[in-house]
Amino acid sequence: MEDLILVIQQWVPINVLIGLTITSIISFIGSLIAIPWILIRLPSDYFDLRVPRHWMKDRHLVLRTIGLIIKNVTGAIFLFAGFLMLFLPGQGLLTMLIGISFIDFPGKRKLEAKIVGQPVILNAINAMRRKFNKPPLTLS
Repeated sequence: MEDLILVIQQWVPINVLIGLTITSIISFIGSLIAIPWILIRLPSDYFDLRVPRHWMKDRHLVLRTIGLIIKNVTGAIFLFAGFLMLFLPGQGLLTMLIGISFIDFPGKRKLEAKIVGQPVILNAINAMRRKFNKPPLTLS
């Protein structure tokens, strides 16, 4: 094991390794807090393709544009963090789902419905929602 650590230290400085470890721990704890917080606040029909979504529809164009930029950047961060959590500790798939739901792109709603429609993911989300007395998600 010590040989492996020495080989890694040849390529990556110890300060970077410590920084990555701290970042991993913070992102793990953050995902344990943020993901349930977001998922229990979603309307039960959020992933239902039959229900239209209009984000900030009645807001001024400048405010809506700034909001969309912030929302998409936040989504990209969640998506990237979720991808990293596939290899590091954390709720990778749920974090990626949150990231995808923030980002705007063609076919997003169908992709979300396909991901949430997976029995393991849907059961995990609905179990989380049940703990907080929220209705289960409905899909089309």
